[in-house]
Amino acid sequence: MFKKIGMLVVLGFAIGSLSAQDIMTTDLMWDLNRVGGEVLSPDKKYVIYGVSKPSVSKNKSERNLFRLKLSNGEKEQITFSLGSEHSVMFRPDNEKMGYLYKGQWYESNLDGTKEKQVSNVKGGLHFLKYSPDGKHVLYASDVTMGPSNSEIYQDLPKAEARVMDDLMYRHWDTWSDNKNSHIFFGQYNEGRMYGFTADIMEGEKFDVPTMPFGGAEDAIWSPDSRRIIYVCKKTTGVDYAETTNTDLYQYDIRSGKTINLTDGMYGYDTQPAFSPKGKYLAWTSMATAGYESDKNNIYIRDMKSGNSLNLTENFEETVSSFIWGKDKSKIYFVAPLNATYQYFELTVGDGETTPSVTDFKQISSGDFNYRTLHLNGNELIGLRQDMNHASEIFSTRISNGESKAISHENDEIYNSISLSNIEKRWIETTDGKKMLTWVIYPPNFDKNKKYPTLLYCQGGPQSPVSQFYSYRWNFQLMAAKGYIVVAPNRRGLPGFGEKWNKDISKDWGGQPMDDYLSAIDELAKEPFVDETRIGAIGASYGGYSVYMLAGIHNKRFKTFISHCGLFNLESWYGTTEELFFANYDIGGPYWGNKKSDSYEKFSPHKYVDNWDTPILVIHGGNDFRVPINQGMEAFQVAQIKGIHSRFLYFPNEGHWILKPQNGLVWQREFFKWLSETL
Repeated sequence: MFKKIGMLVVLGFAIGSLSAQDIMTTDLMWDLNRVGGEVLSPDKKYVIYGVSKPSVSKNKSERNLFRLKLSNGEKEQITFSLGSEHSVMFRPDNEKMGYLYKGQWYESNLDGTKEKQVSNVKGGLHFLKYSPDGKHVLYASDVTMGPSNSEIYQDLPKAEARVMDDLMYRHWDTWSDNKNSHIFFGQYNEGRMYGFTADIMEGEKFDVPTMPFGGAEDAIWSPDSRRIIYVCKKTTGVDYAETTNTDLYQYDIRSGKTINLTDGMYGYDTQPAFSPKGKYLAWTSMATAGYESDKNNIYIRDMKSGNSLNLTENFEETVSSFIWGKDKSKIYFVAPLNATYQYFELTVGDGETTPSVTDFKQISSGDFNYRTLHLNGNELIGLRQDMNHASEIFSTRISNGESKAISHENDEIYNSISLSNIEKRWIETTDGKKMLTWVIYPPNFDKNKKYPTLLYCQGGPQSPVSQFYSYRWNFQLMAAKGYIVVAPNRRGLPGFGEKWNKDISKDWGGQPMDDYLSAIDELAKEPFVDETRIGAIGASYGGYSVYMLAGIHNKRFKTFISHCGLFNLESWYGTTEELFFANYDIGGPYWGNKKSDSYEKFSPHKYVDNWDTPILVIHGGNDFRVPINQGMEAFQVAQIKGIHSRFLYFPNEGHWILKPQNGLVWQREFFKWLSETL
């Protein structure tokens, strides 16, 4: 649908010889401010946003709110409490703003003064939203749905047993605790929650927000303040583990009745949003139950007729998020395109009973990720990042896509260092396709020298190697350490059409591995790549890829690093939690007459006879998506075979490394291993 990007693009600038202080370092990266949670004030004069600052000594982050004046860029800090303020909302009367702090709702003046605790809900809140008329609030809070083991066995207070009768007793990094998060609504008036409070999901063992990544976007008010729309996956046990089917439910606060608005739609239905006057309800929807990486479309429903339409059926890419324009004729959305995330505009035609699509337009461009979006007149405001810069808030003109930074939290650091050159290459794959591959060069790159080189294997498996800025897999930091990084958008990644995205399912160890090898073989031809010092690194599916490549690489690589990788697909199927993922991507269980051939062809443990290369294995003890046995099995093989290997274990981390001191250990061990083996 959109014009192809040229075959070769280089970003950055020419760099001379640099000292250690001129480039990104681990300590400098951990000193960056982390910007997020931006909201526009009702009068469009200010942006309120949060800045998180990791504290290595305290081993946690501190987050405060700032107010930035759009007319002149002046900013001021407006919260100073120890802890983290987040989830900012403005009261409908625009006199106060509210936010979550230590699990309760607070309100203050728009400059942060005269803060006051509004809620006092046992167990705290997950989020809160004001009704448009200002007379009610809805909020999410945990409800105990059954006794804990300590309550059952009160005579055994030191017992640590867990008793499970069904699946989904754990999820990603959390054990089930016999609690569910429900939506409540109650009366509200100018800073007071009072009177009747209703649990609109009373007795239901389901969660809103949806587990594990849902948030405040999972529940909204209708513009007339009479209805609540919420996202929920109303199933349990094995059924819950095997489906992605969330639905949109409408609760009428007057009648107390709930109806399913998306009955008969079987994939994820998420992100409900009413048009400004409530004629239409839009949301994102996937078609296939059990396929978490299906194309995400924007659907729209005429609330009077009940007719629905897929607005992005003819749009080639998957939608990340969207907002309504100032009226019901425009929708703005974020979607991946050629390994970036861009802004798009969709024009909605207003039919009598069914809406229509009249136009698509790409707004932004360039090698950036636009991550969030808010409408401010003729501009979109949201977070933007690239491989050389952490997120800042940018404004983008809708008419021509011109962008400018309006927050500058990390300018001082970035202005003091030289940045990596980033090259975009289109490499031919073994089946004759063109694959976009990022090549990230050291800041002091000299084409007459030879450099150790890292093949980066992306996780997901269906998440793009876009212009992201990671605080763990940080390409800028790797390049600053003297490594060239090769990051292919191999088969299975969005942004290159629906087929390219789907082609990885049930072919994990096939064409995607050939894609990786095509990329690294092409770069190895360059005189500045030391082909005797090439390594492969990655996490999750990227960690799986490392294990797989270790058995088929034919002496290409000199070292491997696998974080939370899948090693044995049979034992993984028997211990992971969201089975829909394994059922769709691997092809089902490892037993029965219709057993998938993935277990024989694409399980890395089948290829360990060929392992002969040093490997660092990293794993978290609370990783329930890829349980710890996967890392242990891989490390044990390497040790028994006498291969130089190391096991880095974080007992209280999950699929990601989140605590600051653990993050620093991760970085130090990562680069220590590369120094030793590459």
